[in-house]
Amino acid sequence: MIRVNNKELDTKCFPDGTKLIKYLTDTEKVKITWLYDDDEECMRIYFLTKHLHAYGVKRINLFMPYIPNARMDRVNNQDEIFTLKYFAEFINGLGFDSVEVLDPHSNVSVALIDNISIIEPTDIISKLLETVISERNAILFFPDEGAMKRYSHIASNCDVPYVFGMKNRDWRTGEILGLDVLGETDVVSGKNILIVDDICSRGGTFFHSAKALKAMGANDIDLYVSHLENSVWDGEMIKSGLVRNIYTTNSLYRLGNKNPVIVVEEY
Repeated sequence: MIRVNNKELDTKCFPDGTKLIKYLTDTEKVKITWLYDDDEECMRIYFLTKHLHAYGVKRINLFMPYIPNARMDRVNNQDEIFTLKYFAEFINGLGFDSVEVLDPHSNVSVALIDNISIIEPTDIISKLLETVISERNAILFFPDEGAMKRYSHIASNCDVPYVFGMKNRDWRTGEILGLDVLGETDVVSGKNILIVDDICSRGGTFFHSAKALKAMGANDIDLYVSHLENSVWDGEMIKSGLVRNIYTTNSLYRLGNKNPVIVVEEY
């Protein structure tokens, strides 16, 4: 979905499938909001931005909460295409005055994209934590060391204990075999848990996290991720019922509130 100054971009198709795009502005400053759905939108972003530059718009800001291709932030073999690098070059080539993103999945994307500005989900998580705590004392859980480094300051600010996970993988297949809970593990029993991370596809990591936490005596388990893929409905996490609520934004998720998914921030 693409909006320009909060109005959805008018896009139609010619019979051959190419796009007919119309946009007119008399302002010197334009904000493009791009809620990523597919790579086809890259062409519309390109055409639109070129058009705005050509007609004298002096300042163009891009709000792109989810960064496409952020998962492909490194290559190990010659046949792997470094899509994040080339996507960043595409964005940089359009000369945006600022590129605002939410909770980026990879620090590599932050390094590659020019004029980037990061929105941290601190306020969202703090409010959720307050809600959980109002029901019963709660703790935070980070499913790996990367998440712990990104979000542990929230636990410190809220004076809430946390634990973190260490995944056990089959390195030949990438399959998660289980997960160990580390840190202040003696505080888990009887507590509500808020799992925090940046992105979820089918939820395998969070399924194993919830399974391990329940085995340690955890009470209700909720999950917050900034970017939730629609494919979450295909995974074992929702089917298991181990996670009570999944809180997210509409940066990537398009299916609306549907138990147990709750969209807490819309852009």
